[in-house]
Amino acid sequence: MQQYLVALAVNLELAGPLADADPAAAKSLLEEMARDVQQALDETAQLAQRIYPPLLEAGGLAAALRSAVVRAGIPASVEIAPGANYPPEVAGTVYLCCLEALEHAGAGAQATVKVRDEEEEVAFEVVGDGGRSAATAAGSDAALERLRDRVEALGGRLTIRSERGGGTRVSGSLPLSR
Repeated sequence: MQQYLVALAVNLELAGPLADADPAAAKSLLEEMARDVQQALDETAQLAQRIYPPLLEAGGLAAALRSAVVRAGIPASVEIAPGANYPPEVAGTVYLCCLEALEHAGAGAQATVKVRDEEEEVAFEVVGDGGRSAATAAGSDAALERLRDRVEALGGRLTIRSERGGGTRVSGSLPLSR
């Protein structure tokens, strides 16, 4: 997103003098700037969705996960108890962990997302088959550590491992009360 904003700033400086000297070039530059603005808006909306998706509040974790599956564009099933209600920090963390796993499942993958209550905690799991390795599923060591840090900050645990025959299993749990 930053590159679009920098390009806009540069192009704005160029547009003024071009308006009188070369109206056709100015028009072309304005069209390019409009595309850059739209791209920056799209990326900002995606970033906001990742920070805290509105569906977590409006429809709960189940709706947010189903929406993430659709956006990931891979065949997947979501298993979560109807009406499951978790504290916002728990629901948000489960959502982000599942989203990361889905986004890195890879082309041609299929996935299963499961969220269930277990004695004072919520357990979650994303199993992708036919996708990438565990290292790739995490995006990078830094992405894995950010997810793990977030889960552990809430007193939970997170594991990512390669499955026999390809694919990845991302699983974790978070306490419901502390």
